[in-house]
Amino acid sequence: MKYGFIGCGNMGGALAEAVAKVVSPQEIGLSGGKTNKAADTAARLGATLSTNREIAAQCRYIFLGVKPAVVSVVLEEIADLLAERAGEVTVVSMAAGLTIEELSRQTAGAPVVRIMPNTPVSVGKGIILYTASENVTEDSLAELRQALSAAGRVDELPEHQMNAGMALTGCGPAYVYMFMEALTDGAVSCGLPRDKAIKYAAETIRGAAELALQSGQHPGELKDAVTSPGGATIKGVYALEKGGMRGAVIEAVQKSCGK
Repeated sequence: MKYGFIGCGNMGGALAEAVAKVVSPQEIGLSGGKTNKAADTAARLGATLSTNREIAAQCRYIFLGVKPAVVSVVLEEIADLLAERAGEVTVVSMAAGLTIEELSRQTAGAPVVRIMPNTPVSVGKGIILYTASENVTEDSLAELRQALSAAGRVDELPEHQMNAGMALTGCGPAYVYMFMEALTDGAVSCGLPRDKAIKYAAETIRGAAELALQSGQHPGELKDAVTSPGGATIKGVYALEKGGMRGAVIEAVQKSCGK
């Protein structure tokens, strides 16, 4: 085993599935708590059902997919193995709020990478923000990025910007779903069947996002390209501005960032 996942909840399981698309499932070990998620995921992927200590003793990359409050308990359980293999392993934490410094104090000097994935990684369209301790080599990071590539975009961010990044990428999908639901309700109020309205709203958001990524244009420019003088779109834009949508979204991200 090379990639070990301690904790196979929604996020840990989704990342394990993504890694299994890049490397052989035989290189993946999974361990879980009292639920059957780890066993079910291992069986589905053809990976190895393991224990926390087996993963710590054998794997090159040790993913911590447990809740932040449980991270210390897990690291204490495997501390002796991390100390023995400090130069051979990289601990990858996806626990929100735990800094590189805090994690490093509990990993016996083993290199640490802190990642912040969002829920669309489950369909290969997510974004994984990461920051690393100084003793993580570029080769290790390159290998990790490749292993996670099937989950979506993997992007490095300085740790002091991680909270802001997570407020956007981690919390942002919820805001997009709210907007999608509102678009759907608006279309239904105009007479469109709800099943079609949901599909059209989702495809519209996906297409607009892809156009922004591929064109590299500023969102304001893309918005202006749709709003012809005196047309239907500018009337809708005015309604959104009058309702304070822009300010509400900015404040939502700020609140998620703790500001």
